[in-house]
Amino acid sequence: MDILMGILKAAGMVGAVGIFVGVFLGVAAIWFKIKVDEKEEAVLALLPGNNCGGCGYPGCSGLAAAIAKGEAPVNQCPVGGQPVADKIAKVMGVEAEAGEKMVAFVKCQGDCEKAGQDYDYYGIEDCRMLSFVPNGGPKSCNSGCLGFGSCVKECPFDAIHVVNGVAVVDKDACKACGKCVAVCPKNLIELIPYSAPVTVACSSKDKGPVTMKACSVGCIGCGICVKNCGSDAISVTDFHAAIDYSKCVGCEACMEKCPKKAIVAH
Repeated sequence: MDILMGILKAAGMVGAVGIFVGVFLGVAAIWFKIKVDEKEEAVLALLPGNNCGGCGYPGCSGLAAAIAKGEAPVNQCPVGGQPVADKIAKVMGVEAEAGEKMVAFVKCQGDCEKAGQDYDYYGIEDCRMLSFVPNGGPKSCNSGCLGFGSCVKECPFDAIHVVNGVAVVDKDACKACGKCVAVCPKNLIELIPYSAPVTVACSSKDKGPVTMKACSVGCIGCGICVKNCGSDAISVTDFHAAIDYSKCVGCEACMEKCPKKAIVAH
């Protein structure tokens, strides 16, 4: 009988402790409950979830929080583009401004045939490591693509590949996340409008004779493109041509007249 009473007391004590713990946890859950912003959750559900950082925020959750607070525009996600922006705009009760689709572009044509090479390099195939070797790499053009694919490794969308020693972007696969832009040690990659008819495929700012000695298709800053542009959309600064895409009408006169073929169709 005593044994049975002991078992019942123990069971009762365990049950009482269980009830106490359950009540305590229930109260604690209510007391310490974190309020969730429903708009933030709704926006996060619409974002693609790549967490690429191309929006400038630490992942999709960071962008969702910023949009919900009104600190970021609804079209801030470069991966989702306009379709996602339109959906987020409905959640936020605002209008989504139509934004220009951007894509990455590598400002170099200096492949194995067109660019000279000062020496043979044998070592770690990482563009970022080449800053420690003579002249910043084996290519004669110190501004040219090194071709070891650091940008390829960073791209989460398989939108960039090294072709004959130069990185080339597939503009239809590119989501403009900016990871390749950030990783390129030569600052060769930039985001340009998807609709850009032409672009300057060179980043050299060396004087003409120096550029011509290093690469057969480098911009020499001659200014012929400027003289032939009827919309004042192109300029030359520091021996390098640049296009103002807001003015460019796509006449392609600059491309046709460029003596070095440094301006190409996009």
